[in-house]
Formats: sequence, C-alpha cells, structure tokens
Amino acid sequence: MELDFFQNARAFLAAIAVILWPSSGAAGPQHGISMYGSPALPPDFVSLPYVNPDAPKGGSITLGNTGGFDSLNPYVRKGTAPWQLSFFTHESLMGRSWDEPFALYGLLAESVEVPPDRAWVEFTLRPEARFSDGTPVTVADVIFSYELLGTEGHPRYHGLWSQIDSIEQTGPRSVRMTFNTDNRELALLAGMRPVLSRAQWEGRDFANAPLADVPLGTGPYVVSDFEAGRHVTLTRDPDYWGKDVPFRRGSHNFDEIRLDFYGDASVLFEAFKAGEISALREFNVETWATQYDFPAVTRGDVVKSEIPHQKPSGMTGFVMNTRRAPFDDWRVREALIQAFNFEYINDTLTGGAQRRITSYFSNSVLAMRPGPAPKDVAAHLAPFADSLPPGTLEGYSLPQGDGSARNRKGIRRAMALLEQAGFTAQDGTMRDADGTPLAFSILLAKGSSENIAIAELYTQALTRLGIKAEVAAIDDAQYVARVNGFDFDMTTFRRALSLSPGTEQRFYWGSEAAAQEGSRNLMGVASPAVDAMIDAMLQARGQEDFVAATRALDRVLTAGRYVIPFWQYDAGLIAHIAEMKYPEPLPIYGDGPNFMPEVWWYAPR
Repeated sequence: MELDFFQNARAFLAAIAVILWPSSGAAGPQHGISMYGSPALPPDFVSLPYVNPDAPKGGSITLGNTGGFDSLNPYVRKGTAPWQLSFFTHESLMGRSWDEPFALYGLLAESVEVPPDRAWVEFTLRPEARFSDGTPVTVADVIFSYELLGTEGHPRYHGLWSQIDSIEQTGPRSVRMTFNTDNRELALLAGMRPVLSRAQWEGRDFANAPLADVPLGTGPYVVSDFEAGRHVTLTRDPDYWGKDVPFRRGSHNFDEIRLDFYGDASVLFEAFKAGEISALREFNVETWATQYDFPAVTRGDVVKSEIPHQKPSGMTGFVMNTRRAPFDDWRVREALIQAFNFEYINDTLTGGAQRRITSYFSNSVLAMRPGPAPKDVAAHLAPFADSLPPGTLEGYSLPQGDGSARNRKGIRRAMALLEQAGFTAQDGTMRDADGTPLAFSILLAKGSSENIAIAELYTQALTRLGIKAEVAAIDDAQYVARVNGFDFDMTTFRRALSLSPGTEQRFYWGSEAAAQEGSRNLMGVASPAVDAMIDAMLQARGQEDFVAATRALDRVLTAGRYVIPFWQYDAGLIAHIAEMKYPEPLPIYGDGPNFMPEVWWYAPR
C-alpha cells in the first residue's frame, strides 16, 4: 500500500521531537542513548514496542540468496559473505530500535554515559555477556575489536577508529572512548561496532582468514553447517546469554535458519514456488500482482503480506563512475539520464505500478522540496554557489517521458547536451573531438535478472544516440572485486538510507571515500559542498537545522546527476509460508533495512 506523505512526515516529526528535546546536560549512566536528549523507552522497559514478548521459540525456515559466498567473515573487505550473518551471529554494545530514529538501547552494555558535549562515551558491560563458546565478553575484547576493525577490518570501520583519540579501561567492566572530532553521532556509532573475541584473533591474519574460520560472536545464532557457495545453516544457541535482556525479548525465535544460494532471482523464485524457500521479498509490483497465484498461494500455504514503512526511498539505479571520462562531465551524465526512458521501462517491467525515485531521501520528511531552495536550505548551500551542479539552488527534477518507446523528447535533449559536451554524430556513431566513439559497458552480476532486463532496454535507446553500450554480466566474485576497486563505467547501485543519516554519509559520498577502494562512494563524488552538508548534519543542534542540512545534501547529490534512478519501494512485499507470523504493528522501518525476520516466529498449523 502507498503511504500518504504527510502522514509519514507527521509520524517522523513526532518521533524525532522526542530525541531532539533539550537534555539537562548532566552526565550519568543511562540505559540508552539518542542523538539529542533521552530515548523514548524508559529504563524499565520490558521489550521493544514492535515485538511479541511472548512469541514462541521453535521451527525452522529457509531463506534464499542469489549468487554465492566464499567467506563467512562479514567484517573484512576480502571475499563475499552472506549479508545476514552479522545480524544473526554478532552483537554490539548497543542495539538499534527500528521504531525511533537515532535511538540505541543497551545490549552487550548495560549502561552508557556521555558528557553534554559528547567529547567521550563510556560503556559498562553486562556481567552475563558471553561469546557463543561460553567465554565472557571483557573490556579487553572490546578494545581489541575496535582496533582490529579500525585497522584490518572493512574500510567502513576505519572512519570511526580515526576519530577515537583514546580507548581505555576505566573499571572492571567499563571502557571509555575519547574523540578527537566534534561530532555528536560518534557516541552512537561507538555503540554499534561488532565485538569480536580477542582470544580467537590476536596474532592472526584477520583480513585473510580461511573460509572455515568463522568469527566467534555473541549473537543468538551460530553457524552450525555450511557448504561454500551453496548453503549456510544458522542454529539458535540454546545457551544464548541475552535471551532475557529487554532489548532481545521476543526476538530471534526460529530454532534454525538456513540460507540457500541460487544462480539468479528467477531460479530462486521457482524454488520458492516449489516450497524449498520459506519466505521471499518481492521488488516488482507487477510480478507481485500477477505471478503470485501459484497453487501454494491459492491453498493458503503461502501468504502475501504487505508491510508499509516510513523509510526514505534511498537510491536505486545505474551509477556512473565520474573517475572516468566522459562521466566526469555533468552534461554527459544528464544526457544519459534523458536517454533513459523510465516511463516505458517501468511500464514494460512493472506495469507502470511503481513510482520513480525522485531524490536520495524522497518519500520522507528529509527529502528536498521541488523548486528553488528554501531560505534555510539555501543558507547551507550559499558558500558553494559557484561550484554547485546546475539546478541545485534553482531546482532540479528528473525528465518525464510520454511513455512511448521512442522517447523523442528525451533523445533530442540528450543529443543537444552531448553536442554541448563536444560530441558529434558521425555516420550513426557519437564521437568526441578526436573522433573516438562514445562507448561504455554496464557491469552487472549474473544473477541480477531484473537489472539485466533494464540494461538491455536502455542500451536499445542509447543505440539511437550512436552510443555503443554493452551489458557485461559476470559472476559474483568478479563483480564484487571490480566494484570494490571502482573498475567499471556504469553499474547497478542500491543505497538504502534511514531516517537518522549521519557519519556513514561520509563513507557513501564523502571526498575521502572517493579514493578509498571498498567504500560505497561508487560514483566518485569529491565535492566540498557534499562534505560541508554532511558536517552540517553532524553538527546540528536542533531539528530544523538537521532537516535543512539533510535536504541541502539531497539537493547536491540529486543535481549531481550521478545515478540514473529506478523505482522506489513504498512497502515491503513479503510472501511467506503460513506458519511464519509477525507482530503488528511493525516499526516505522517496516520490515527493516532488508527482510530480517528477527521478530517473526513459527506457529505450526
């Protein structure tokens, strides 16, 4: 179902008003932490508001992934690990509530303390916290983990480590981190790093450990079986230390979760229809409406659930690598956006049922508004007026076609922009001033059947412009390696965004990340304006300034024309066996950042 925008905005503002309420300024141990003020749940809360605290334990489910895996370590750059592992097998000092932006509650830590200026944060561990082998979690494990991840882990962990001036033990179960940067969010980020076992990894090569060396975690599940590239079995730990912690009560209810891997989405869907997969998230509205009528659905063995959410749209589309010519020219990028016949492609592949993404934070109160920038947003952008992409201040919007296959208006605009950029059509081929043909490849993973279908329709349009664009579909391992190394012209892009954007934005599109292999800045944005807008978000001291800074960032990114946007997902479309149940209402994040059945349970029929 489609959510009314203003309903979303009211719900978000109501939630964020709680966390932006001025605090008393007094430091002291607390049960949770938010960006500003106090979290919504009281110290004696029994469970998160969106769980069933009495959910039964038991049952087994099978989930499906496309592609394969060659690693069971999700915390290093090398290899491809099942993305679900870090959610099921490991924990952090604090845990995120999916019903509040910017709010964390104690998990491995029983309390957190910060001073008014957030110059440091101190955590006190729960005495009962244990790794899955039964050994206690110690302050030494925490300090070791933060240094290990910050130096040898995936680059996404390096940013926090570089902003920690010191990390030290302050009591038998307490650890303090002092920061070298004025960033209120660092105290929250420090609570969200996975804690690893010092005994397992000290003196070993963490970044290049073999597949069989599964990092020891504290989470509700352990890896009990696997076959490289084919399946992983996660078994609920009967001795899990945190089953009675309020943050965990009513969650992680399945006894066993098996992850099976398939070559592509079509094969996975057939496996689901055959009863080999327990649940599947669908991304195509037309497929949801027309292809979920197989016998298991009509019998009631499979249920179709639509789970609304209030998340920003994020950005999904084809990203252009601005590190390479001609994608370093905004006019070429705009021409390629004009040539992308969204209305026709959307109608062909989804029946025209899905709305287009209009900006990075669209579908939320954080999204830029149409037309010229309002005063508060323009004030953030004014120092960079001379270097901003055209349309940032005046207003930028994506082209709208007439739905016809030929897209004459878009092709004419694209042709004019390419001519402005120095290209001319010669004998049916678009060439630069030196006579070199305009050609590039769209790099995709073999299993991404929908993206391949979109790319094939797109390349037909590009041919009319005299551009030779080839679709290069390669296996998962090669794809991950090339994308991590920024070795592509154009590729598929998916960046989920939250209602609490913060320091991670630097890793997504900060200038430093543009040159950092393995970062998520695939487009290669290196913009002082982007960096400044992220800083303004992190330094905001009130709701209005935070929203204005985020809307300013949204404008710079959208007008930068780095991604050719596809369609957004207004609700989670989850088909699942009837035995799988979920609580209602679910949180404002709906089914989570991805389909994560951590609050679902199994009810035999």
